[in-house]
Amino acid sequence: MKKLVLTSLFTMTYLLSWGQSCTPGANFVDSTYGIWPDTTQNLPPAMPNVAYSTDINFKVPASVTPEIDPSGQFVGSVIQQFTIDTLQGLPPGFDFACNISNCTYLGGNNGCANIFGTTDSVDVFPVTVDVTATVLVVLLPGLPPTPITQTVSFDGYKIVVGSGGIIEQIIQPFSLEPNPASNTIFVSGLVSGSASKLTLRDFSGKSIETITTFEALASFDINNLAQGTYFIELTDIFGTQQQKFIKL
Repeated sequence: MKKLVLTSLFTMTYLLSWGQSCTPGANFVDSTYGIWPDTTQNLPPAMPNVAYSTDINFKVPASVTPEIDPSGQFVGSVIQQFTIDTLQGLPPGFDFACNISNCTYLGGNNGCANIFGTTDSVDVFPVTVDVTATVLVVLLPGLPPTPITQTVSFDGYKIVVGSGGIIEQIIQPFSLEPNPASNTIFVSGLVSGSASKLTLRDFSGKSIETITTFEALASFDINNLAQGTYFIELTDIFGTQQQKFIKL
């Protein structure tokens, strides 16, 4: 099952309140790169004062692809390593532990991290995965590659701590159609009256267009966008979530 950045699969078990060892998923070997689960399936909900444990899996690409660098400037450059720096926004009492102690992986490798803990805070906690990649770039022909570091943040994740009724409302994902798209991308599945804005972002996170007036269906004209990967970000009373689409 091939996916791009932030694609889907998770496992959840309520275990002890310290980090559990995780094993990188072998079934992701056929994927170019990614983080599982994606922001559509998102992280499992939690209950207050109940031990929580879930794994995220990730695969580091061996080299820079057009999806990572739509400009094409560094496409083909070797990715030397990839470090999970932190998971920002975890509920109080939560932490994470990688299957490698320093959370650093070579290009082309699989890895995983266990998110664990117990909290008494009932809320929606937006979670951001911060990473640093080291890319070997040939700056001048004939010279050895130069290591260039680049920090990247993947947002759109959340952990919902609360009652089942609230959780059912929050985890309902919106949808994008068609995907891939050439001319117009339609956003459906919105809860009327709950959403405050929709933002179209490029792969780097830069805002391209924001819509603040819509009902259960909205759309973006993407005729003038370059080919590549983009995101639609929904901000509503439940928090923020993102979904990606491909512009043909």
